[in-house]
Amino acid sequence: MTQLLKGAPVAAALREKTEKQVQDLKEAGVIPTLAILRVGERPDDISYENGACRRAEAAGVAALTFTLSQNAPQQELADTIMMVNEDPRIHGVLLLRPLPKYMDEERLVNLLSPRKDVDGITDGSLTGVFTGKRTGFAPCTAQACMEILDYYGISCGGKKAVVTGRSLVVGRPLAMLLLHRNATVTLCHSRTQDLAGQMREGDIVIAAAGQRQMFGREYLNEGQTVLDVGIHFDDEGRMCGDVVMEEAMDRVAALTPVPGGVGAVTTAVLISHVAEAARRSLDR
Repeated sequence: MTQLLKGAPVAAALREKTEKQVQDLKEAGVIPTLAILRVGERPDDISYENGACRRAEAAGVAALTFTLSQNAPQQELADTIMMVNEDPRIHGVLLLRPLPKYMDEERLVNLLSPRKDVDGITDGSLTGVFTGKRTGFAPCTAQACMEILDYYGISCGGKKAVVTGRSLVVGRPLAMLLLHRNATVTLCHSRTQDLAGQMREGDIVIAAAGQRQMFGREYLNEGQTVLDVGIHFDDEGRMCGDVVMEEAMDRVAALTPVPGGVGAVTTAVLISHVAEAARRSLDR
């Protein structure tokens, strides 16, 4: 029978650890603080912002919001980023994306200090992930996958891990995190020949192709641990992932559900990164 790797207990354990760290920091006179930068009034941005604020508050982390108008000049956002970079009271910054099309997103993102980039979006943060140095933080979704593996006692050492999807948000950084844990990693994508055959060979499979229910029975094998990173909606409006869950059940050994899997851990990772950024600032 397939074990469901539910995200809720992973997030709860991570929150408990973060709350303890926050308490220790406050006793040392440091209040971990997250700044959220938003341009415009996109409903999904507002929803994510509200959720991040609630989870920050629950962990004892302060949250400040900076909202710019939809037509704000690019320089106004640049000035805001530089301001939060320089404010010693702010330890982590979440820049909600995508930015409006008229803005140079790559330039603006890389104005953010990697030390405060708790979502792992800057080149400096990604350099840290690829080199194994703690320059910044890994992207939250990639780190959430590692937290799930750790919580459920799934070792990466010596295992073959197959990552399908090469984005800088999940695929490539997650491949590096797995490699740092001594997995042998195959990074696949839409042009990979015999993708199904490659995926069937994995002990640990990460489905992050970004295509709704792309991976059915022919892509999966017995004994595998499958982490489904996809978030989509089917024709009936129900949330689903990259994996056809009905075809994976009772075939693979372990599977993250959608909803209730990786996504449930991502925000907890974000808040834990804020606490860790505050701790590092205290060390400095």
